[in-house]
Parts: sequence; structure tokens; C-alpha cells
Amino acid sequence: MGGAVSAGEDNDDLIDNLKEAYYIRSDLVERAFRAIDRADYYLDEYRENAYKDLAWRHGNIHLSAPCIYSEVMEALDLHPCISFLNLGSGTGYLSTMVGLILGPFGVNHGIELHADVIEYAYQKLDSFIKTSDSFDKFEFCEPSFVVGNCLEIPPESRQYDRVYCGAGVQKDHEKYMKNLIKVGGILVMPLEEKLTKITRTGPSSWETKKIISVSFAPLILPKHNVNGKPKTVPLPKYEVRTLQELTRFCIRHTLQMTTDGGESQSRSCGSSFSVGRGLAVAGLHKYGPRFKRRRVHRRRCNALVLATRQVVGSGMSPASLDNNNNQGGIVEDEEEAGEREVRREMRGDRRVARGLMEEEEMVEEEVEEEHEEEERETGELLRVQPAVNVLREMILGLPLPEPLKRFLLYYRNK
Repeated sequence: MGGAVSAGEDNDDLIDNLKEAYYIRSDLVERAFRAIDRADYYLDEYRENAYKDLAWRHGNIHLSAPCIYSEVMEALDLHPCISFLNLGSGTGYLSTMVGLILGPFGVNHGIELHADVIEYAYQKLDSFIKTSDSFDKFEFCEPSFVVGNCLEIPPESRQYDRVYCGAGVQKDHEKYMKNLIKVGGILVMPLEEKLTKITRTGPSSWETKKIISVSFAPLILPKHNVNGKPKTVPLPKYEVRTLQELTRFCIRHTLQMTTDGGESQSRSCGSSFSVGRGLAVAGLHKYGPRFKRRRVHRRRCNALVLATRQVVGSGMSPASLDNNNNQGGIVEDEEEAGEREVRREMRGDRRVARGLMEEEEMVEEEVEEEHEEEERETGELLRVQPAVNVLREMILGLPLPEPLKRFLLYYRNK
């Protein structure tokens, strides 16, 4: 499933295409997608396919198409401090993006059928926390995964605010899935070849909305029984934050607010984003300070030529009409004089337009020459410089023992 948008050269190109096709519609979802490079969740030998709008599978490892994840993220209507359950959590790509929105006081759980995929997901999660600059730009809700079949969750287990199922749900299991969400909660799942959003409006009432047609592999039915009784899979435990963790969240949050330069607006409980900073400033968009829009002159020139034609066209109308149908010589002379004047104006406008186009071409050539000269001097292609990780630099510069700095940076020894 996928192929709804064209392939991008990098993660930002892919997100731009998803926005243009209206799969990504909200700022929260856009920032989460830009913060995590999809290619980081591919095996190295398959990274060149990461920015295509296609699903990918290698053994038990699986990623849905970007357009599907976009629709899922938008349909879940995520915000900080809520609980999320990912049924078929896979590589953890979706759970990690969700964690960027939930903030440190949310709940982020996942169930995956294959133990090797859980191990792969934890490797990617550890790499994201330790190496990604995006981790320091958000207040993160770290996901927890357990191995098991999502159809073996005990009926007395806790309910969640948001639930997503990454496998096709048979009609017989629709009620089972609905009971996983709280009143007011949202369930998104493939149901009868449609990605479906179900909102629980009451203890026994739901609203259903079909989103897009999809094709998912169906849920695998449980096979194992223990002493004749169905096997159950316990969900990850909900653990109260330790005092050390709360201290770390508080310090990092305070430093993040400081690095915003006082421009951030007030945040809700556990808000994940430094609002008030543009994407380029936050390092979440490819258009950094060295990006130059080179076609501004061309657009301005075309607009001027179009406006000139409209003015000339409107100026010709009075001279060509005679309401009294007068055929006299004086009127004809006046018409001829008016037409000659219009022709002169048009010739002058064309000369101005040609001059502007030549000037625009010279500007573009100068920009290209500057780029080529800089490339010759540096010996490499002109690239956008990555944004400085201000929070990390600030923590490293604090007069603190190295173990405490590592603790604040969230580098852990498991």
C-alpha cells in the first residue's frame, strides 16, 4: 500500500510531498515527521528506498507507507499527557513519533508479536535517544514494548485514550478492539479494507468514520492455550516517575525554555514543542539560513507583464468603440491616433519586460556563479548547515560532574 506521493530525495522532501498531497495537515504531525528520519528505521542496504511512499518488509520487520502513517497520526488527534497503545508496534517508528507529541507525562505502550522485532525496535529507540538532535528539541514519552499477540490482552486490563492497530481487523474482533479505549478515546484500525476511525462517545456508543482504502495483512489468531485456558499477554506496566526522572524533566524543560529566548508561548501539561520557534530555527526543516529562493525575480517579472497586458487591454476598449456609430473622419483620426499611442505603449512595455527578464537571468547567473565558486573553494556541494543543538551545548557547558551531565542528556547504561 502506498505510492500516493512522489519519492523524495530526503526525509524533508518526503514530508513536503505528503503536505502537498494533504496527507499531513497539522503542525504537530508535521514536526513529529520531520524530527525522525524514516531511513533510520531501515536496514542499511535498503536505505535508498526509505523516501518512497511505499511499505517495506524484510523478514518480520515491517514499515507501512508514509501516507498511511500520516493519515493514522492525523486521525489519532494526539496531544500531551494522554495514553497510547500501538498494536503491532513493529520497528517503533510510529510509537517514537507519537512519543514526541505525548510529552514526558503521557503513556506510550506497544505490543509486537515477534521478539526479534522488539529487539530491533529497542535498538532504534536507543539510537534515537543517544544520537538524534531531535530528542533535545522535544519533551519525549519513551515507548515500552512487550512481546505477544494483541488478541490475548486480558479483559480487565486498563483502557487507553488512543489505540492503533497495524494489522487488518476481522469483523469478529471489532468489539474486542473497541473495548480497549476509554470513553472519549479514539481507535484507528484497518477494518474491512478501510482505515477506520472509531470514537467512543459513551459506555456503549461509538462514532465511526472511514478514512481511506487500505490493504493490510490480517491479524494472526492466537494458537497457544495454558491448561486449557486462553493465554493472556500483560500490557506494559504503568510506572510512576521517580524523583530523579522528574528532576531531569524539570531541568531539561527549564533549559529548553531558556534557549527559546523568551519567545515560547505558554505550554500545556507536558507540551512537547517549543512553540514560537520556526521550523528552520528548530532545525526541523531543510530550509536553513543559507537557502536562497532563486526564482523570485522570475515570478515578479511575469506578474508585471500580466498586469501591463491587462492595463493595455482596458485602455483599448474606449478607443475602439463609438456608441453613436459615427463614421466621420474626425472620429476616425482620433481612433487612429489612439491606436498608434496604444501600439507605442505596447512596444515600450515589451522592451521593459525584455529588460526585466534579462536582468533576472543575470541575477540567476550571478547566484549560480557564487554557488560554483563556493563549491570550488570548499571542494564539496553547497549544503544547508545543520542547526546547533543549543540544549546539548548548554548542558555540556554547565559546571557539573560528567556523570550528571550524561544523566541530563539522557545517556543511560542499561
